[in-house]
Amino acid sequence: MRIRTSDLRLLCLSVLTYHLGDNVDKISKQQRSKIMSKIHSKWTKQEILVHRILIRSKIEHQMHPKISGSPDILLNNKKIAIFLHGCFWHVCPKHYRAPKSNKKYWTTKAKRNVARDRSNVAELRHAGYRVIVIWEHDIRDSRKLVKKLNALTANIK
Repeated sequence: MRIRTSDLRLLCLSVLTYHLGDNVDKISKQQRSKIMSKIHSKWTKQEILVHRILIRSKIEHQMHPKISGSPDILLNNKKIAIFLHGCFWHVCPKHYRAPKSNKKYWTTKAKRNVARDRSNVAELRHAGYRVIVIWEHDIRDSRKLVKKLNALTANIK
């Protein structure tokens, strides 16, 4: 009986998955660490872009204010808090795709992030802030983002 190469690969992957769990990664730990170290929680590309648009529009704002609820941007004189959510980290209803490896870890992490987001929004609303969430996919489309920010700023100028 001959074993096909595809069957052998499947068998090896099954054995690896059995012994290592779902944590089978296609790159080394060092490479994964280097990739993950590039991910920052502050001054992301999205934040910089929105910050520049607000400056150009002459809208007073504060980036990363140290207030309860931790919004990304605060329009303090108008009591508006803005969150800039990444589609992966904050489980975008349109674009989120769960990772295929280490499923248990990522599922738990995503659920914690969503719960924390809800808690932060509720906390800020309770404090009297209007809360706005801008998703990463809205930021990618710069025309859509400018329209959204213009609509927001038209009400507060």
